[in-house]
Formats: sequence, C-alpha cells, structure tokens
Amino acid sequence: MALDPTTVRRIATLARIRVEDNEIATLQGELNGILGWIEQLNEVDVEGIAPLTGAAAMAMAMRDDVVTDGGYPEQILANAPDRNGAFYAVPKVVE
Repeated sequence: MALDPTTVRRIATLARIRVEDNEIATLQGELNGILGWIEQLNEVDVEGIAPLTGAAAMAMAMRDDVVTDGGYPEQILANAPDRNGAFYAVPKVVE
C-alpha cells in the first residue's frame, strides 16, 4: 500500500503535526517504508502460536515487608555534598 501526498497531509492533520509542503515527499517516503515493514510482518507464519496477553497473568514474587534503616548510612552519606554527623546538611531556607 503506497500513500499519496493527500493521504500524508490527512495523516499529519489527524496527528496534529504541522508539515510544510517541502516535507511531504520525505514524510511520504518514511510512512511508505513503515507500511512496507508492516507488510513484511504480515507475511510471517504465526499458525499455532498463542498470542501474548502481557505480564498481568504472571504472579509477582513477594517478599516480607520489613522496615529497616538500610544498614549502611556511611555509604549513603558518602554522596552528600555536606553533612552534619549522620545527617545531610542543607542550607537554611527559613529565618
């Protein structure tokens, strides 16, 4: 299926993108290339292959929800630009 310039303008209007007249030929070639890839995909034999429905049917791996302090404050505070003991030091913003 090849797109003509009128169809390309219509697609641009529906997509709400502004396409100048000198860009129509380029966009037409790109869209025709995309449609060519889709036609190639339609030629693939998928007989007997079940469609994928996504990961929604998969069970999530669960773990215990345990509250901890992280256990490695020195590694975390090593990235701080300034610190005061075991805390981040930030500039005062309220007087």
